[in-house]
Amino acid sequence: QVQLVESGGGLVQAGGSLRLSCAASGRTVSNYAMGWFRQAPGKEREFVAGISLSGISTNYADSVKGRFTISRDDAKNTVYLQMNSLKPEDTAVYSCAARWLAVTTTPVGYNYWGQGTQVTVSS
Repeated sequence: QVQLVESGGGLVQAGGSLRLSCAASGRTVSNYAMGWFRQAPGKEREFVAGISLSGISTNYADSVKGRFTISRDDAKNTVYLQMNSLKPEDTAVYSCAARWLAVTTTPVGYNYWGQGTQVTVSS
């Protein structure tokens, strides 16, 4: 079992930055690809960013490319999402997830999920 706990969310003005962390416990996540998803009120959960086992390969939703950066530190069993140039439309609950071996851009197939952290961007 892997437990994932997100932190770092909060209220920020448009144009600001936040860094989300996803700390894993129970087992190492070094064998898992990691993803960040978000869900805004009344909307479906959507893929934000993903990172491969090695950390070499990353992918992003078009809406966040150039603004968000995903990274992982397996020594700390932690995944990060650096969010810059935030926009009001980035407001959502952000959750991290672990998937055995490979990232996918849909929520299906992820083995473990965190409970999420709220990000609110004011205009």
